[in-house]
Amino acid sequence: MVSGASRGLGRAVARAFAANGDRVAVHHGGRRRDAETTLASLPGGGHVLLGADLADPRQAAELADAAAEALGGLDVLVNNAAVNTPHPPATTEYGDWCEAWRRHVDVNLLGTANLSHAAARHMIGQGTGGRIVNVGSRGAFRGEPDHPAYGATKAAVHALGQSLAVALAPYGIAVTSVAPGFIDTERVTHRLTGPEGDAIRAQSPYGRVATPEEVAAAVLWLASPQAQWSAGAVLDLNGASHLRT
Repeated sequence: MVSGASRGLGRAVARAFAANGDRVAVHHGGRRRDAETTLASLPGGGHVLLGADLADPRQAAELADAAAEALGGLDVLVNNAAVNTPHPPATTEYGDWCEAWRRHVDVNLLGTANLSHAAARHMIGQGTGGRIVNVGSRGAFRGEPDHPAYGATKAAVHALGQSLAVALAPYGIAVTSVAPGFIDTERVTHRLTGPEGDAIRAQSPYGRVATPEEVAAAVLWLASPQAQWSAGAVLDLNGASHLRT
């Protein structure tokens, strides 16, 4: 199951798994038409479209149940769904600031935590292990001055993944995270084509941003049987635009 698979990176991840011969549950929040486009583009058969508001704990659990039922089990969860709306601290009114933080925490962190718990319970019940791959962000390390709640919740997602990696390893479930930098998706098209586009591309010595397919390839590998020993890892995918040790 790929959460937030309506477009962008989620769509690329769903396509990568389908091309690998897997059956995919395509999750969407409010972009059903885009998700239908994703579903129609997947090679192979047996894929399913599922909608849920991950800010609602009940819907998150029901989503995992529905995916497991539709697919005949649940082996891989990719936590890609997230919100990322600007709220620069110096110019955002307090009420809007509070609302932005609440929405980011509800979807990015609690939605990821609740969906991971529900999916893990299915994987444990199946007794065949599994994989959970969280989509974090370079912003968790580099900072997000105009999107501080996004950076903070993605840092929390990385920490959550490492805690789950230790807790779920005895059940054969490997949990990892990726931390991408800028990706050329619909969400940031306006920034890449606007006045700051050249500066964004110049953040990487390659002079460009990532394609969704590059990040999806890493996610696919982390979900593979060969990647179990990567459990607990946070994989940087930022084209050397932010280096850390």
